[in-house]
Order: sequence, then structure tokens, then C-alpha cells
Amino acid sequence: MTASTTWGGAPAPSRYILGMRVDATSYRDACEKVVSWARSRQSRYVCVATVNNAMEGHDSRSFLQVMNAADLVTPDGMPLVWGLRMLGAANATRVYGPDLTPQLLDAAEREQIQVGFYGGSPAVLKRLLEVVAQRYPRLPMVYSCSPPFRPLGPEEERQIADEINRSGTRILFVGLNTPKQDRWMAGQRGRVRAVMLGVGAAFDFLAGAKPQAPRWMMRAGLEWLFRFASEPRRLWRRYLKHNPRFVFLFALQLLGLRRF
Repeated sequence: MTASTTWGGAPAPSRYILGMRVDATSYRDACEKVVSWARSRQSRYVCVATVNNAMEGHDSRSFLQVMNAADLVTPDGMPLVWGLRMLGAANATRVYGPDLTPQLLDAAEREQIQVGFYGGSPAVLKRLLEVVAQRYPRLPMVYSCSPPFRPLGPEEERQIADEINRSGTRILFVGLNTPKQDRWMAGQRGRVRAVMLGVGAAFDFLAGAKPQAPRWMMRAGLEWLFRFASEPRRLWRRYLKHNPRFVFLFALQLLGLRRF
């Protein structure tokens, strides 16, 4: 299936992979859109999608709706880039959360756009703020919060949204991991007056709390293997269950044997 998403400029080619919309964007395109939305203080959310997102969406209708309602869905993982190309988006490239984050921080520093950070453990968030302050000394960082791991009540959610809005945050980086971060952002659209980006492990990587895969493994689509070897107990379900099912189901989609 094909689609196109328009943000006031030329339509951006999109495709549906197992029923989940993925936008054939780029780092430049994504940064321009986020900065434009942030300037006018729009409430938007951006998902950086991997195979895990596609499979979570396949297994949960409500999560699929969260992904397809996003203002931008970038192909964070190489399998989705390859999927886009196989479905006709020949120029699709990877837009990886841990690389998109510093590019947006650089743009926000240049344009003096207020940013905030929501997620991560207290220790990781503290280190992340130190690293960002060192690399981007003129960046207006106006908000940070390490929420508890338990589910928040409605009143707590309202208080957090009010705090974000009072801070003046216009770009909010969200590091809660999928599917939690995507559901949280969808629930806050219209309430939080900022562009929310679910960047997942970017907090850990930028803070130096977890190692990143070598670039050659990323280009080869083997980052999942590196991450699985680093955290097998936490990530076994994501990779050993989801990855083979994704290959099988996407092959059925390509062959026209199953519709999503």
C-alpha cells in the first residue's frame, strides 16, 4: 500500500509496512519539519520506527492507530528502509533516532528554540543533560523529567503537561522506549504544546550509558544483533520473536498473499 503525507510542502512518499505507515523522509526533511512546527508551537509527535514498532502494531490494533496517527514516522531501522524501497520508495534512507537527536539539538541551538527531555533513569538523564550542555553551550534547555516506571495517574499526567507548557519547551525529546513512548506522546498531543519526538535509546547512547553498534553493523542491518548480545534478557522477545515473524509477514505482503 502507498500513501503520501503533506506538511505544507511537497508530498512526502509514504508506504504501509504490515499496515503501519512509514514516511520516506530524511534527516534534513525531518529537522525542517520539526523546527517549523516548533516555531509555531504546534502540538505534534514524531515516532522513529523499527521492526519492533511494526510488530507491536501488527499485534495491537490500538498501537497501530497510535503509529498511523503520528505526524511523522521515520524509518529508524534498516529493515524498514529496505521495505520502503521494495514498495517503491526508491530514495528511502534511514533516519535513526540517536543521529536525528543531535542534529535537532544543533538546529535548536542555532535558532534558540527551547528544548526539554522526558524519560530515562535519573542517573542517565543527569549525565545526558551534562553532555548536551557541554556540546551545545547556547542551547536553551528549559525542562527535564525522569518519570517513575509505574503508570501515571490522570492528575499526574496533567501536572507533567502543565510543567512542560510552563517551561516554554518547544521540542521535547522523549526516551521511554517503544511502545510506551509512542502511546504517551499520542496521549499528550493537544495537551503538550510542543513537538514530541520518541527517540528511545538515544538518551542512553548520548549519555554514554550503553554502547552503540559499529557503523558497519548498522549499515548491514545487524544493529539488532549487537544490542541483543549486549542485553539478551531484556531484548530477547523483541528480536528473537519479532524479527522472524516480520520477515515472514512482509514476504507475504510483497507477494500479495496477505493484506494489512
